[in-house]
Amino acid sequence: MTTESSPRPSHHGGQLGLALEWQAAAVGTLLQAQQRQAQMLMMWQKSMAAVGQDLWDRWVCRFGGGVPLDG
Repeated sequence: MTTESSPRPSHHGGQLGLALEWQAAAVGTLLQAQQRQAQMLMMWQKSMAAVGQDLWDRWVCRFGGGVPLDG
């Protein structure tokens, strides 16, 4: 039998191709989810930095005796 007439290699290759496609899709989805999580974390850190800066500025104005140097 030649490899063209044998159903086994083409069937096995088809299953392997489907498994690799499924694996690539799953890994791609996981990487996208991880990227979105990192983006949300960065946005949260930026907002918390702004809150911290505002609190520092208010403390300096109240207890430091004047306007903050960077303001």
